[in-house]
Amino acid sequence: MISRSETWTIRPAREQDMPPLAEIYLRVRRETFLWVDPGRFSLEDLAIHTTGERLFVCEDGHGMIAGFAAIWEPDDFIHMLYILPAFQGHGAGKALLTALPDWKSRRYRLKCLVKNTRAMAFYQAMGFEIIGDGASAEGDYKEMRLGNSRSF
Repeated sequence: MISRSETWTIRPAREQDMPPLAEIYLRVRRETFLWVDPGRFSLEDLAIHTTGERLFVCEDGHGMIAGFAAIWEPDDFIHMLYILPAFQGHGAGKALLTALPDWKSRRYRLKCLVKNTRAMAFYQAMGFEIIGDGASAEGDYKEMRLGNSRSF
């Protein structure tokens, strides 16, 4: 059981984090994107999908990895934010976002799959606004940008 008063540590990812991060990426996508054939996801995807990106790890008070974020810094683009199911809803995602470089001044952007309604609600609660839409292999998405008025 996760405590609601959990203390999170956010740090840059290290090489030894990559295998557990790949497991998280695979597991959460398979459990969340139920409309996509789970066979399309593999452990190798994380290394391929994050080339050139900066990764941040979120650990609980016991040093267990709860999730991670990946950003493409040249465009202030949050490419990934994945939290293990046991830690979802306990502040790990918020801790990761608010620890990103220059969080208070950058206008970070991201894409969120429309069918991922829980994530859509989370990002909107964090102050992201819908600025466009598009389609990907996993489904339709909304492009979002962090607004000037943040609700946290």
